[in-house]
Amino acid sequence: MHEMSIALAVVDQVESADRPDGATAVHSIRLRVGELAGVVPDALAFSFELACAGTVLEGAELVTEPVAARARCAPCADTWPVGMPPQLSCPGCGGATAELLSGRELQIVSVCWNDAPVHAPTHEER
Repeated sequence: MHEMSIALAVVDQVESADRPDGATAVHSIRLRVGELAGVVPDALAFSFELACAGTVLEGAELVTEPVAARARCAPCADTWPVGMPPQLSCPGCGGATAELLSGRELQIVSVCWNDAPVHAPTHEER
């Protein structure tokens, strides 16, 4: 299942990114996932949980933001929702030269890091 390779790639990208000062772990990750990206959300969530085990992402929440597929007809400039199964011929003029505008995205939109716990001075440090 390719959702596991996607999850592993997300973990790898986040782990190799620069951390904000004091960041100790990842709280959540937001992904933009296109309707035509071929990703099964439940399989990705399951794979993400497994891929995060033993990393700074362990326990992080995965938030997926779906992106609807849209296309534009080159000859008449009409735009339409592609849907599933994809309708790639123009509903306005019947043209078959559609340009896909959205729907194949697979992007990390944001990473929310947890800050380091505040160190309370012990009795000896006071």
